[in-house]
Amino acid sequence: MSNTSLKLDEAPLRAELASLPEWAHRTERGGLITREFRFADFNQAFAFMTQVALEAEKRNHHPEWFNVYNKVSVVMTTHDAQGLTLKDIAMARFMDRCAAALLSGAR
Repeated sequence: MSNTSLKLDEAPLRAELASLPEWAHRTERGGLITREFRFADFNQAFAFMTQVALEAEKRNHHPEWFNVYNKVSVVMTTHDAQGLTLKDIAMARFMDRCAAALLSGAR
């Protein structure tokens, strides 16, 4: 298992979570983070999911997600590590950047 696939200990996890203020940390399943993204419409939500899906496939690290119209609810955890890893943090940051770019273009 690479360093990015190792479950984060408490202190490093707290530091990483501080940089993800929109994400909620939950302890079930060994640890996970969740976020709900809201977009202007379904097309924008689908564009977000497409960008994330392509990146997730490259990284071989896929979100658990649910979409209804303009909302995308996401759960990130690393099943093999039974908790949160740097892979989850990196994907969360990528999603935040994608959402910000889409939402800033909608204004």
